Amino acid sequence: MAKVVVEGVKKYFGNVKALDGIDISIEEGLFVVLLGPSGCGKTTLMRCISGLEKVTDGKIFFDDEDVSNVPPKDRNVAMVFQSYAVWPHMKVRENIAYPLKLKRVPKEEIEERVKWVSDLLHITELLDRFPSQLSGGQRQRVAVARAIVHRPKVLLMDEPLSNLDALLRVKMRSELKKLHEQVRVTTLYVTHDQTEAMTMGDKIAIMNAGKIIQFGTPEEIYKKPKTIFVAGFVGSPQMNFLTMKVVSYDNEFFAENFGLKIPLKADPKMGSIIMGIRPEHIYLEKSSNSLPIMSTVYFAEKLMSETVLHLSIAADKNIVAKIPYDLSVQEGQKIQIHIDLNWIHLFNPSTEERIEL
Repeated sequence: MAKVVVEGVKKYFGNVKALDGIDISIEEGLFVVLLGPSGCGKTTLMRCISGLEKVTDGKIFFDDEDVSNVPPKDRNVAMVFQSYAVWPHMKVRENIAYPLKLKRVPKEEIEERVKWVSDLLHITELLDRFPSQLSGGQRQRVAVARAIVHRPKVLLMDEPLSNLDALLRVKMRSELKKLHEQVRVTTLYVTHDQTEAMTMGDKIAIMNAGKIIQFGTPEEIYKKPKTIFVAGFVGSPQMNFLTMKVVSYDNEFFAENFGLKIPLKADPKMGSIIMGIRPEHIYLEKSSNSLPIMSTVYFAEKLMSETVLHLSIAADKNIVAKIPYDLSVQEGQKIQIHIDLNWIHLFNPSTEERIEL
């Protein structure tokens, strides 16, 4: 295991800035997820950490060793790719053992390690098969086994589950997380799937446009998103955003619009404010600290486990709410909904950053 520290890393491809001053410190043994939209720099950052890409500026440390200019083979990292990248002409046993043979590990130790990792990943019965005889999930297990068999300091995974079907992805998610709990290797996992990030990561780094926007635990990112981008990217369906006018009455301040009058604890010193509320925090029944608002059902998505309501609260404004699946509503029906004030998020409309009031 190694502590990974990235300091001021920039990466250019010609005139294109792929990474724009990345700073992140990953404690040894953590499972950290890089989450963000396509093209935000996730894979580029991972390739810089692995040594497959040379940084334009900045430094990368494993523990206290500067590895910025160290070749990939000397960094003691392992990668698992989206495409599995198992050698089709080798049986599973040979695929797993190959990295150890390259390092000239004694034959007896190779056999011990192959047995250890195949037992760990439940692929012992597959050792004498060729990759063409395996399912996608089995091939992914082989790729992971090959990556961890030489006990790397850092394990890098680049969207390893994206080629699997939905049910298998859920199963493999839990298996990879359990595997990490057993081997405790410092792991960096790239995905654009927020469910994977929230369920697997000890910490999550939200990336956009070559920068890390927020780095924290899943709970921190869900409860206290740092910017509108983070708030909108994490959560499904995404957070609702309402532009509210700031008004004052008898030295008390409120955010007003759409029939809502939300009390503010202090003067935000701005004429308007953006209020965010997640669909799961909008209810059909009044709660202890909620405000009512009238709406019209525009569309209902019946998902059996829940119903997602698309609601019109003004001529040009729709919001989304989640309700229990067994509650019946009709399109065009007028209903009163309740905004949970315990769960509102406030943002500066100019900077799009979170404000606490």
